[in-house]
Amino acid sequence: MKKLIFGCLAFLVLVFAAQAQEDPARALKKAGNALKTYQLDQTANLDKLHEAVDMINIAAADKTVGGDIETWQVEGDIYNSIANQIVTIRQLGIGSIDDLPKVDNPALTAFKAYEKALSMAEKKFQTKDALKGIRAVQTNLNNMGIYSYEDGDYESAFQNFNGVLTAHELLKAASEESMLENEESINDQMYITGLAALNANEVEAAAPLFQRLKAAGSDKPAIYEALYKIEAADALDPNSKLPADQQTALLEKAYANLAEGRTRFPDDISILFAEINHFLRINKLDVLISKLEMAIAKEPDNISLYTTMGNVYDNLYQKEAKEGAAEKAEEYFNEALKYYNNALAKDPDFTDATYSIGALYFNKAANMTLELTALADDFSKEGQRKYEALQTKVNAEFELALPFFVEVEKKKPTDINTLIALKEIYARKSDFTMSNEFKARLEQVQAGEEITSYFLNN
Repeated sequence: MKKLIFGCLAFLVLVFAAQAQEDPARALKKAGNALKTYQLDQTANLDKLHEAVDMINIAAADKTVGGDIETWQVEGDIYNSIANQIVTIRQLGIGSIDDLPKVDNPALTAFKAYEKALSMAEKKFQTKDALKGIRAVQTNLNNMGIYSYEDGDYESAFQNFNGVLTAHELLKAASEESMLENEESINDQMYITGLAALNANEVEAAAPLFQRLKAAGSDKPAIYEALYKIEAADALDPNSKLPADQQTALLEKAYANLAEGRTRFPDDISILFAEINHFLRINKLDVLISKLEMAIAKEPDNISLYTTMGNVYDNLYQKEAKEGAAEKAEEYFNEALKYYNNALAKDPDFTDATYSIGALYFNKAANMTLELTALADDFSKEGQRKYEALQTKVNAEFELALPFFVEVEKKKPTDINTLIALKEIYARKSDFTMSNEFKARLEQVQAGEEITSYFLNN
C-alpha cells in the first residue's frame, strides 16, 4: 500500500512538472483549440474550458508570447465564455457555477484582454476582432455587475459597471454599436455605477459620475443625496478623526446638495429622509421637527417617523428640564408622549415606542430625583413636607414607567437597557427580591448567556 501511495505522489509531481514545462507558444495553440472544442458542445466538453484556462494562463505569463495580440484575443474569448456560462446559470438555472473554472471576475478579465488586444492591433481584422469581443463582453460586464450588486459585492459591481462605460467609450470612438444606445441609457449606467462605487466606499470614483449626471440634468433625485454623502464623506465616516465642530461644518456645507435637490424635487420622499438624517446628525431639532411633520404628512403609516418625532421632543424636554424651564419642559414632554402613543396606535407591538414611553417616564423621575437630593439637607418641617411630596411624585413617575418596561421584557428579555431600568425601579420600590432578580439577569446577558422572559414565565 505504501508503494502505491508513493507511486501516486510521484505521478502527481510528474504531471505538475510536465505542466510547468509546457511551451508557451504551444500552450496558446492548445488554449485556442480547447476553446473551439468546448464551443462545439458546451455541456459535453466543459473540461475543455478548464484546459483552455490552464493553457492561456501559461501563454499570457510568457514575455514573448504575452506580446502576441492573439494571446489576448484568445484570453478574452475564453474568459467571456466563462461569463456567458455564469449568465446562463443565473438566468435559466441550467448547470452549476461550481463546475466552471474557478476564476475571479471573468467578464472584467475578458474585457481587459480585448482592450489590450485593441491597443496592440495593427491590422484591420485585428481591430475588428478586438472590438467584436468588447461588444460581446459589454453585456456580460453589465450582468456580472448586477449579480455582484445583488450579492453585496459592491467593489466587483463597481468594477464591472465601470467596464461597461469604458467599453462604450472604446466602441463609440471606433463608430461601433454599444449596448448604451442613447443618452438616457448612458445616464442610467453612470447612475448604477456611481451607486456601486458609493457602496464600495469608492468615493473619489463616485464623485465625477454623479457630478456628470447633475450637469446633464438627470431626473434622479438620489443624485443629490449621493453628492451630499460624497462631500460629507469625512464627517460621515464612523471612524472620522475630524473634531466635532469640523464634522458639523462639513455636513452643513454638504447640505447645499440636499437643499438643491429639495428645490428641484420638492415632493421626493428620499431627499426628505436624507434631510431628516442630516438634521439629526447636527442636532438641529427645531428644523428637524418641520421636516418630520412633512414626512408624516407624506407617509402617515410610517411608524418610525412618529418615534423619531417623539425622540426629538424627548431631547427638547431633557434640555429644558436641565435648564429649569419647567413649563416648556412639560410641553415638550407631552408632545413626546403623544408621538410615542401615535406610534403604538399604529402598531401596539412596536417595542421601540413602548420602551421610549417607559424611558420618558423613567427620565422624568430621574430628573425629579435631582431636586429631591437638594431637599434632603433641609430638616425643617417645611423642607420635610416638600421632600415627602416630591418623593411621592417621583415614585408615581417610576410606577408609570414600570408597565412599559415589563411589556418590552416580555418581547425582548435580553435587552440590557430594559433590564437596567427594571432593576432600578424595583430598587426604588424597595422590592429588593425583584431588583436582585433583574440584576442577576443583567449579569447573565452581559456574560453572553441566553435567557427567557421573566414576566412570561412567572
